[in-house]
Amino acid sequence: MQKLSALSLLFAATGLAQAATQTIDCGRLLDVKGGKWLERVSVVVENGSVKSVGPMTQGADHIDLSKHACMPGFIDMHVHLTGETQKQVDALRESISFDPADLAYRSVVFADRTLKAGFTTVRDLGAADGLNVSLKRAIASGTIPGPRMFTAGKSIATTGGHADPTNNYSRRFSMALGTPGPEDGVVNSPEEGRQAVRARYKEGADLIKVTATGGVLSQARSGENSQYTEDELRAIISTARDYGFRVAAHAHGAEGMKRAVRAGIDSIEHGTMMDDETIALIKKHGTWYVPTISAGRYVADKAKEADYYSPLVRPKAAAIGPQIQATFGRAYKAGVKIAFGTDAGVFPHGENAREFAYMVEAGMPPLEAIRSATLGAAALLDQEKRLGSIEPGYAADIIAVSGDPLRDVTILQQVQFVMKEGVVYKKP
Repeated sequence: MQKLSALSLLFAATGLAQAATQTIDCGRLLDVKGGKWLERVSVVVENGSVKSVGPMTQGADHIDLSKHACMPGFIDMHVHLTGETQKQVDALRESISFDPADLAYRSVVFADRTLKAGFTTVRDLGAADGLNVSLKRAIASGTIPGPRMFTAGKSIATTGGHADPTNNYSRRFSMALGTPGPEDGVVNSPEEGRQAVRARYKEGADLIKVTATGGVLSQARSGENSQYTEDELRAIISTARDYGFRVAAHAHGAEGMKRAVRAGIDSIEHGTMMDDETIALIKKHGTWYVPTISAGRYVADKAKEADYYSPLVRPKAAAIGPQIQATFGRAYKAGVKIAFGTDAGVFPHGENAREFAYMVEAGMPPLEAIRSATLGAAALLDQEKRLGSIEPGYAADIIAVSGDPLRDVTILQQVQFVMKEGVVYKKP
């Protein structure tokens, strides 16, 4: 008896289908580059890539989306697929009782939710124990369904910084765990920064993430203080370039952003307290901005619940969270390059498309919001010739909705069809 691959077994169990050649009939298709709808279009897919786009031909064996609007699969440039928001007491219990395997099994559900929400590619910006790298490999091999992943491995922090895994532990517990170093993503000098980049390369990461300032959800007092010297950032970024890595910087405070931008960072994540000087610097250097409005809105709401976050986190969530949307609006109007990102995991996975509505609320037209999750995100990934558009030679990442998201962007929260590399994962 012929052995079936894990992917074949998945298709058999779920009714998903992958043929060498498929044709999708779209009632309309969004040309994201031209900024217009193409009416009654057939997309021919061959071996996971788009072969042709032309007038609708219709056929009994075609995938019928003639009553739907087709678009490229979305790209979320800031997620954490190996965890999800929960009350502080549950998070504490988990940190004590869960093994990495427990988190890995649960992340399968988060990956599936994200893909079926229409996000066929994500950039995962930090996880412990190599979990996001392993998840990426499992998805890429076809073992489990999920979005295409680009991973940062373990985020790089300074001692006590936003991604220091031992923050706020008791002295006895910290002594038992030992002092984290570059292998664990904690550095305190330019040389240790170089070591941490090399450790991420060994880990199997695709890019580097640094926590340039304090953060909201870490168990530390400040959510905005600068946490690296500029020399430390330059050492990390220059070493990353040697390994072909882009570098993303978590940053809320303006001074930390300025140091990161001057040092050559590729993207600023969150950017909450971005001032006019920072905006000018970002534009001068051509730095990308990944806003994550969804995370800001979510933590601001949860800060109103007395027992959801710890006493250290709650005031930071209340102060920082509400500011991100307005900052995004100012940055967009100023002409900053924007790539779509949500920080999913800070809020429930699968709700990523809410970000589109928040962007439109802040002044970005729906088409530009969609472009930020397709063309813009693909450019920041250095995948602009493969992802972010439906045209010959591109990966067959195609989603569909009912209605016109250029008139009502909230329609994107109800994706009805998902194809990734020619495999159908969701049907109307």
